[in-house]
Amino acid sequence: MFKGFDVRLIAAVLLIVFLGGCATDPYTGEQKMSKAAAGASIGAVVGAAAGMISGDDSRERRQRALIGAGVGALAGGGVGYYMDRQEQQLRARLQNTGVSVTRSGDNIILNMPGNVTFNTDSSDIRASFYDVLNSVVLVVKEFDKTIIDVAGHTDSTGSDQYNQSLSERRAGSVGQYFIAQGIPGMRVMTKGYGELRPIADNNSPQGRELNRRVELTLVPLTQQ
Repeated sequence: MFKGFDVRLIAAVLLIVFLGGCATDPYTGEQKMSKAAAGASIGAVVGAAAGMISGDDSRERRQRALIGAGVGALAGGGVGYYMDRQEQQLRARLQNTGVSVTRSGDNIILNMPGNVTFNTDSSDIRASFYDVLNSVVLVVKEFDKTIIDVAGHTDSTGSDQYNQSLSERRAGSVGQYFIAQGIPGMRVMTKGYGELRPIADNNSPQGRELNRRVELTLVPLTQQ
């Protein structure tokens, strides 16, 4: 049985294929789907469903669903070259913004410090940071064969429950902004880790500031 999230993903796939296959009737002005597009819709949903059944974790299931829906995948040496080009553009656009760009294998990690992106104890994105997020949007729209993992993190101040909730809300704010700017929702995953994954010592103000962050991991869509 599919979970609610899986149903939404299948619906998103179906909507994309449906809109791409519709044409306007010149006599009635109504939108109609061709038989070929209808067949493609069925195939896309079947492919997406098969992908979600066969994947071992949420990221892999999403990759398989996208591939099954006919989105396309990278292969061989083309993966590294594709991510190299994406990394170059991100570094150029994010220079001097406070966001770091690092490479881990074929993945690209963008570290967005919480003190730059959000006010203290808030999940509302600062107005001054929208230009930075828009720069990321421009790049990931061009390089659309990537999945975007958005992870929220906090320092150890406050209760575990509060920190977990705050990290989820912050990750969700960034993820929803990307979707609102036209990034397909099936490419965006959000998760909060609370205080579980510090990158610095929580015993110092400097360390806590580093731990309050949102990380984007851009993962290439590859054939499994």
